[in-house]
Amino acid sequence: MSSEKFLVCTGAMCQCKQGFAPDSLNVLSQSKYYINDQGGSTKLIGNTMDLGLPFKAGTFGMCKLQPNGSSYNPCVPSIIGWDGAYEKAVLGNGGQILTEESKGICAIAGSPVIEFITNGQMGAPQASNFTDISDEIHQQLNPMVEMEKILGNNPFDNIQVELY
Repeated sequence: MSSEKFLVCTGAMCQCKQGFAPDSLNVLSQSKYYINDQGGSTKLIGNTMDLGLPFKAGTFGMCKLQPNGSSYNPCVPSIIGWDGAYEKAVLGNGGQILTEESKGICAIAGSPVIEFITNGQMGAPQASNFTDISDEIHQQLNPMVEMEKILGNNPFDNIQVELY
């Protein structure tokens, strides 16, 4: 098992143990710190100051802790704190950065019941992903493509890079 902990950002999918549907994190507590976004404008870092209702849809469906006859009342999460934040960094708003292992404490449950399903970051291939791999693996991953014909002797000959 990897010891890496990925930071979460806007768009990270969350699930409440007491709910029936996932929702995505909507960072509203700060507007300065971004990750995993080339343009630096959409992937705000989630942090412990994302309290109250920091979710896009604002619900996890029905809440198992609120029975109502043969059904349940709708979930309206109210985050009162976060467990498991990255404590070695504090953002300008005073919040500590959330990781995919952080858990949200809901006022209804009174315990950490909201977990991250995804971290919200999107992987993007880098040039090293193509050069640091053997020809055999290239052939297995891309059987219809002859990488040496595309890349030539220098894998960077046909790659154009724009600097921002």
